[in-house]
Amino acid sequence: MKIVGIIPARMAASRFPGKPLAALRDHPMIEHVYKRAARATSLAAVYIATPDREIFDAATGFGAPAIMTSATHARASDRVGEAARGLDADVFVNIQGDEPLVEPAALELLCDAIRADPAAACFNLVNRFSSDKDFLNRNQIKVVTDLDSRVLYMSREPIPYRPDTADVPLVRQLGIIAFRRDFLETFTRLRPTPLERAESIDMLRALEHGFPVRAVSCPYESFGIDTPEDLEIAARRLAADPLTTALFAECSKTRP
Repeated sequence: MKIVGIIPARMAASRFPGKPLAALRDHPMIEHVYKRAARATSLAAVYIATPDREIFDAATGFGAPAIMTSATHARASDRVGEAARGLDADVFVNIQGDEPLVEPAALELLCDAIRADPAAACFNLVNRFSSDKDFLNRNQIKVVTDLDSRVLYMSREPIPYRPDTADVPLVRQLGIIAFRRDFLETFTRLRPTPLERAESIDMLRALEHGFPVRAVSCPYESFGIDTPEDLEIAARRLAADPLTTALFAECSKTRP
């Protein structure tokens, strides 16, 4: 089974324009995401998919293979679907370009789940909330599942209601979704759905059309960048992160 990662990125993000190229420790944010994802040995390759020449040029400048895509996509998964059409792989992992602390081990865990469950077509990495503040944050996507880890619903609102009254794990979607090739092609042909548009969550399109999405629990925390203020938090975390130090030390050694 060949698995590749695709990082969708665009300059015109509504909440933070130019976000992929925002500087983090003297490197564009998307470079952090790419270098960390490329450390996952289960991924045969990692590509950056973008409609923007600035991102394409930056990616090729730090050694990432990049694919130009249409500027008309409203959802990251549709951009991944377009890029995937020209690639030879069985599974495509959508790795959001605003997750500069993504753990390679988390990607390995997702790939292990794909290999272990050949009947499932779509997998979504999730982890538990560690704070009430994050649970109440509308930029964090909450996930509820059935007893077999199939996703029931996703929302930007804090769900479920009154979780303190029951033994219910409070989990969020991480920006890492795996699609088998056939399902990715199907997904991108589905018409957008009302709840997908209302919540601005890609995976609701699959759920509203009746396709199952499997949640894969992950112990590794990440940190998504939604606002310029989040950059400061990420910079502090990266300063204490040994993988970041190792990755960019290697980068400096390869420069002429």
